[in-house]
Amino acid sequence: MPPMLDVSDEVRAEIGDEEAARLLAGDSAPGTYDCTSCRTPGDTSTERTSTVLFVGEETAVLAFAHATCIPSQVVPVSEEQLQGAVQSIAGEETAGATAAAAPRQAVLGITCGLVLVKDEVCPALVIEPTGPIARPGNNGPDDDFLPILIEQGFLPVNDLSTPPSPLPGWSVLLAMGQLHAILQPGSAGAWWQAHQPLAVSEGWRQAVHRSNEVYVYAAPHGTIGQQPREDLLRDALERACGHGLLVAATMPLSGT
Repeated sequence: MPPMLDVSDEVRAEIGDEEAARLLAGDSAPGTYDCTSCRTPGDTSTERTSTVLFVGEETAVLAFAHATCIPSQVVPVSEEQLQGAVQSIAGEETAGATAAAAPRQAVLGITCGLVLVKDEVCPALVIEPTGPIARPGNNGPDDDFLPILIEQGFLPVNDLSTPPSPLPGWSVLLAMGQLHAILQPGSAGAWWQAHQPLAVSEGWRQAVHRSNEVYVYAAPHGTIGQQPREDLLRDALERACGHGLLVAATMPLSGT
């Protein structure tokens, strides 16, 4: 039986009719795969499967996803980030990414919100681990989350009314209006990846498409918490900033 593949018109336009026909006939489609969105196993013989084409400046990589997770589409990424996407597609990156080189397996929690910066409503992501983060060999009580991020290029926040500095090579991956990942440079892959695509508010989506960039804030475990309203989130960010426990970076938007 041919695989249960969905090949969108935009993917077909990129790969050509012949390759699309081979995929739909099962000649070049995998039997099983790890969903590029939720990272759980899929089977093209028993469930609808979407073809997802990651396109860089010079190369492209075809991936597969549950049709219930993400529709067939083309996702533009930088050539550098494409190497990270290859690792993620191959299953070398895990969902719920942990901070780099952290032996304590704390998952990075993420909150989407709008922040007011210079009288403009801007899209933001707030990252906070579910537990302390330590470097290899550090078994003490110290939390190394912020020092690790500063080494990667995040900068301490002294004033929430000032936009964070850009972080070269990093980006926020949005596909079909849902949040999928925060990508870091080169072959490191996804720094954070959603177990399933996260829905964002219409206001957040409109703001990010106006600016094509996202302010990404990060704080240690227990600093921000789950805030039900954006005014409360802003208050928590202000407190973290006042205590020197907030770092941030501006990242461009990848995808749509």
